[in-house]
Amino acid sequence: MPNPIPLNDWLDAMDAEYLTTFIREGGSSVKFAVASEDRRAELAARMRERLARMNYALVELNAATMPAHMPQDIFFAMARQLDWRLLARRAVLRLAVALNYRIDGIDPASSNVFDAVAHANGLETQSVVQEMRPAIQDRVAKNYRMPRDFRAAMSHLCLSEVTAGTDGYTGQALLDWLRGPVPIRNVRQFSIHTPVNRTTARYFIEAALYWIRFAGCAGTVILFDNARVTVAKNPKDGLRYYTRVMAIDHYELLREFIDGVDRLTSTLLAVVTDQEFLDDDSRSPRGYGIYQALLTRVMDDVRDRNLVNPVASLVRIA
Repeated sequence: MPNPIPLNDWLDAMDAEYLTTFIREGGSSVKFAVASEDRRAELAARMRERLARMNYALVELNAATMPAHMPQDIFFAMARQLDWRLLARRAVLRLAVALNYRIDGIDPASSNVFDAVAHANGLETQSVVQEMRPAIQDRVAKNYRMPRDFRAAMSHLCLSEVTAGTDGYTGQALLDWLRGPVPIRNVRQFSIHTPVNRTTARYFIEAALYWIRFAGCAGTVILFDNARVTVAKNPKDGLRYYTRVMAIDHYELLREFIDGVDRLTSTLLAVVTDQEFLDDDSRSPRGYGIYQALLTRVMDDVRDRNLVNPVASLVRIA
């Protein structure tokens, strides 16, 4: 059992060792924090405050309200929290800078970025669009860091901003597909043929995290409250309940994130959980002991009796 650490000390360590350095420079990490329900809520609130001034995207997942054992549902839950149009506008502005356009004073949250870039440079909007189309094609549609269907969606979202603010916006079907699930036929006109499902979801999650960084964010922090998974007896309170098989599926999903952390881009995945998670007996109802592959990746083999390592894979919040 790790020694407890004050919440502020852990958050400060995440700032100093990860958010201001390692994650911002492109690295990724998975951390586990064990805390009571009120401390988990405080942790989320404190993290929101910090990230608001650090240019990070924040995604909050809760196993009580979404299927935490299904990767496609994790992607959809992420997608519903992301402002895809804002990301597309920010990506357009980054490409404009690469083409030596001036973008000073342009607010991507409230502007038609193509009109704004044209105005800032004393040009016609159509000439800016014509010059930027090849850049979007080369840097987005042909960006092999993302799977084909995802990069097709992102390039179309960028070009859909040409008509931003008018009744002719053409990207709504793509937004619906990202936030899914919707029939794949709804987006076939965009050359998208792969559904987001259990087999493909991991690639889309990785692509979304890469796209967030591509659009100019420092990175992404995912706060994943999985305490509901450890509930052994169904309280029948209207929230999600996980059978032992579902809990194992969830733990396998976390193990896959740990093993594939190098495939994530500028991401801190912080799994916040409760004391029951630490039950390491393989006969445990729902603790991580029922899935030894996760336990061996998270537990500390060596630790100090008195001092807490704030950057350990797993910490217990005092």
